Amino acid sequence: MDRKIKLDTIEEAIRDFKDGKFIIVVDDEDRENEGDLIVAAEKITPEQVNFMLKNARGVLCAPITMRRCDELQLPRQVEDNTSVLGTPFTVTVDKLEGCSTGVSIQDRAATIRALADPSSTPETFGRPGHVNPLYAQERGVL
Repeated sequence: MDRKIKLDTIEEAIRDFKDGKFIIVVDDEDRENEGDLIVAAEKITPEQVNFMLKNARGVLCAPITMRRCDELQLPRQVEDNTSVLGTPFTVTVDKLEGCSTGVSIQDRAATIRALADPSSTPETFGRPGHVNPLYAQERGVL
């Protein structure tokens, strides 16, 4: 079966991203050569978390800027990162207020939204948790 894959423009992807829709960002061939399913953190829903966990089947991550990591006092998960690709994870977190164990799709969505919320402080989160923040690359595609 020969099906054409439609790739949206950056402008279309940004519009969908702002609207809280999923978009797929494709890595370079020399990296992981995969697509990452992403959604705006401030708009993520429990249903979207559930879809990602059931269908994408990778690690659910929340990329945030280095500055935001500093503001939230999120240190790197390990200082000497020896993983194959050197993915810069921070310590895992759960939102404390309004959440239970942190593992439910509702709790994970609330934690991800809280990571994007400028009013969140280091005290907003318990460590370790069930959401994997990671240091985002500065000046990326979006």
